[in-house]
Formats: sequence, structure tokens, C-alpha cells
Amino acid sequence: MVQSVELVLDDAAEAEIRRQWRSLAAAGIHSPTPDHRPHITVAVAREIWPRLDRTLGALPFRPLPIRLGGLLIFGARHPILVRMVVPTDELLALHRHVAAAVDACPGVPATMRPGAWTPHVTLARRLRPDLMATAVDAVASDRGSAATVVGIRRWDGDRRIEWPIAPGGGLHG
Repeated sequence: MVQSVELVLDDAAEAEIRRQWRSLAAAGIHSPTPDHRPHITVAVAREIWPRLDRTLGALPFRPLPIRLGGLLIFGARHPILVRMVVPTDELLALHRHVAAAVDACPGVPATMRPGAWTPHVTLARRLRPDLMATAVDAVASDRGSAATVVGIRRWDGDRRIEWPIAPGGGLHG
């Protein structure tokens, strides 16, 4: 499995992404379950050492304004539909700090390293090619919108648990 460091969004942005998930589900597209929280993954590894939680928690963090942008499709074999997050200097700097903290952990994919990372929020995974147009149509009319990163959390995919690293990063309903 994997572990990750994720940025969590303000209530309004979270509600908007959840609305898009419901639109996709209504169109027959597999989207995250209601207990899943919309987020922006900033680091992934096979294992992120527990001692790094202190390092990550010491990173300077303040709410970060972002913009949710257009749609992208990642991959060909198991396509993923995502809403791009428009990169800003502040977002890229935060990513660099997090990436540096987890750099020595095992299994960090090349696509998560500075200069290769594409910030996004996942809308649908394992998108069947015959449903791609349907999925895009379900959310294509949604325009980009302002949002705020309100916290940082850690996710352990093996144990399926999350915990806060910076304000607002914890469990949320």
C-alpha cells in the first residue's frame, strides 16, 4: 500500500467537489465514496516514517488560497479524471518543503517530485474508456473556482487512517 501527505480544502470547495462526485455517480461513473475527503496529494511513498510527522508539523503553514481549474485525464490503461489545481508559487513552495521532508522514504514516485508534480483533486478513478465522454460531460460545465487549503493531513493506506499534521488537516464530515 501507500502512505501520503495531503492538503485538505475549505468547506465550500469540499462541498463543490462532493457535488461533482455525486454528478459522476448519477452518470454511472465510479467516484470516491462519501466517507472519502477531497484533497490534494503532495507526497506519496510506500512508507512515510512516523518520525517525519514532527518534521512535517514544523513546516510553516497558513491557509493557502488556490484555484480549482479545468479537467485532466491521467493515464491510459486505468484513466483517472481529475480537476487541476492551478499551481502558484506558494503551492509549489509548500510542495517542495513536503517533498524534501519525505525524499528519503522508500517508494516515492518520480511524478511526485518537484518539477514533475501536477496538483489536482481526483474526481473518478479507473475510468472505463467507453465512459470517458460521459464522465467529462457530467462535470465539464463546472467552471474553475476559488478554494483554500486549510490543513495538512497524513494518510496511511495500510491501516486506512488519517491524522492532522497542520491546522484543519484532521477528520472532517
